[in-house]
Amino acid sequence: MIVIIALLSAFFLFASSIKLFGWQQFIFETQLAMFVKYGLNRRIMALVGLVELFGAVAIWDRSSWLGPLGGLALLGTSLGAIVCHLAWDTWKKGVPAMVTATLPAILLWPGHGAVLAAPDRT
Repeated sequence: MIVIIALLSAFFLFASSIKLFGWQQFIFETQLAMFVKYGLNRRIMALVGLVELFGAVAIWDRSSWLGPLGGLALLGTSLGAIVCHLAWDTWKKGVPAMVTATLPAILLWPGHGAVLAAPDRT
């Protein structure tokens, strides 16, 4: 599980940093063009980057509900990317999102009890 967490965290820290700061110009412009193609704007791209950043950090906390919530954040962004790729691109462009959706799903499966119990905690 640590390997999956490390891979997801590294990937989404990289992806979110580009969406938030645009430090890698070619990837930033490519992603922004895709967001615009999908009918979304730069603010939505930054919001997605914040969700990815939260998920990439939170998945390390496996002792509380934050870990599963981070996994859900990463799963949600990946599923959103899959839907956008299938609707406006080809399924082949959605393959990376399919992989990044599978990994948090693997993490969440053993912890599904924590996800369901999180709202009951006060």
